[in-house]
Amino acid sequence: MSGINKVILVGNLGKDPEMRYVEGGAAVAKFPLATSETYKNKEGLRVDTTEWHNIVMWRGLAEIAEKFLKKGSLIYVEGKIRTRAYDDKDGNKRYATEIIADNMTMLGRRGDESSQAPIQEFQKQAQDNPVNVQSPTEQTGDDLPF
Repeated sequence: MSGINKVILVGNLGKDPEMRYVEGGAAVAKFPLATSETYKNKEGLRVDTTEWHNIVMWRGLAEIAEKFLKKGSLIYVEGKIRTRAYDDKDGNKRYATEIIADNMTMLGRRGDESSQAPIQEFQKQAQDNPVNVQSPTEQTGDDLPF
């Protein structure tokens, strides 16, 4: 039996996307995404918690992120969780847990039509000229610890 690895997040970017291009020219965007939850503890006090997620976007999705996302942007992300191992500069084994995004929707504030117009036009162009976004698992040698 096969398992399901599906993550859905809605949150705000903690910083502008960091762009890199790996061997072969594939674009990779990485950024932290904050999700927040509010609840009342047993004393009845309101408690806010924030969870940080490392988001990774490849190729066409990475290029959209670079062009339109910035610190504070509210987005909806679908993807899968992946933990990878790498050796740091001192040769120590390190682990990074990331969300490999395969779908993203920009969520703007209502009434912010002017800033959404270029995004909607870009999304329409992307639909008319789809970008083949391969899964990073099809990559070889593209694990970068940044």
